[in-house]
Amino acid sequence: MNVLAGRKTGGYIEGSISISGYQKNQATFARISDVKKETRKMFVEEVMELIELKSLRKALVGLTGVNGLTTEQRKRLTIVVELVANPSIIFMDEPTSGLDARAAATVMRTMRNTVDTGRTVVCTIHQPSIDIFEAFDEIKEGYNPATWVLEVSSNAVEVHLGIDFAQVYAHSDLYPRNEEVIKQLSTPQPGSKDLYFPTKYSQSFMTQCKAYFWKQHRSYWRNSHCNAIRFFMTIVIGILFGQRDLSNLLGVTYSAVLFLGDTNTSAVQSVVAIERTVFCRERAAGMYSELPYAFAQLAIETIYVAVQTLVYSLLLYSMIGFQWNVDKFFYFFYFIFTCFTYFSMYGMMVVALTPGHEIAAIVVSFFLSFWNLFSGFLIPRPLFLAHVGWVLLFFLVFAYGIKFLNFQRR
Repeated sequence: MNVLAGRKTGGYIEGSISISGYQKNQATFARISDVKKETRKMFVEEVMELIELKSLRKALVGLTGVNGLTTEQRKRLTIVVELVANPSIIFMDEPTSGLDARAAATVMRTMRNTVDTGRTVVCTIHQPSIDIFEAFDEIKEGYNPATWVLEVSSNAVEVHLGIDFAQVYAHSDLYPRNEEVIKQLSTPQPGSKDLYFPTKYSQSFMTQCKAYFWKQHRSYWRNSHCNAIRFFMTIVIGILFGQRDLSNLLGVTYSAVLFLGDTNTSAVQSVVAIERTVFCRERAAGMYSELPYAFAQLAIETIYVAVQTLVYSLLLYSMIGFQWNVDKFFYFFYFIFTCFTYFSMYGMMVVALTPGHEIAAIVVSFFLSFWNLFSGFLIPRPLFLAHVGWVLLFFLVFAYGIKFLNFQRR
């Protein structure tokens, strides 16, 4: 099923897949273009109601087994993602696996609703219940097809009968007939033409960027817990490190940037991990390419970091004792913003380069300790530059921020 649907993510595939004699490719499927906005909205509403997801329209997908949607709701969401492309046939590989009887019945009910709209659903199900079998058409009464096939084609039956089913099929009349049918179906019909699309995706690059930016905006805005923690930590740390009676102003500057920057790095990892899971599903359906996803996520994170930096800079600059000057405040805001952006983008990059957010957290902690050590506060800059050279300093953006913010107080 995964091979036919183009969802294979592991191993390797030999041979080729053709439709009416023409090679299958990504552009063959999931093509929705030149459709009016009102029509798209109406179709989405229809699909949401068909799969019974209207009550979850403002929910976050989340991580499997951690938060967000349940396993059964995720399976229905996957069906919705495919139905948005308005296909005439849908392949499903074990849609009820990992579900209890009630959740499996819900998924099968949505599949039945899909079939009732005139679409064809081809699926594989292991050890289904009687309720699930009753949802299918043309099942012989009193038989469980999966169990019956396993019983009559097992190795024990072959040994008992003294025959090899594979050899019997290879020497039967059915084998050459099937080969001839395959040959005919693999040859294009005279006068037919292959499907042709000028681009791999139905929408332009800019349209994908705008659509995914809107999606990321809604996703960030609905993530109220993450936003609340982000700005709560910003205000609390800004007030703590903005006290005038702290003895070491350089230490305050160093801690003010490191503490909140470290928090941003850790907080963004869970968000990116969730969005990456959603993106992999949507990319498999042919919705977006990788670049619009990356640009949109960077853009929306940068906007939130800019607002966070503005609140943080106003608190620090007004309480820490810097001279009130428009130019100096602007440069103070700019270097705080670049440091926080660097921390956030670093966390996003590590999640993108590692298999999961657990490994990403380990990698992040190592380099954060590295930056902390060579920031110019714990070890004086001339001392470590004499040993590691200027090449190392190029990667220590945090050190530039500490040096400039220290210069601001003069």
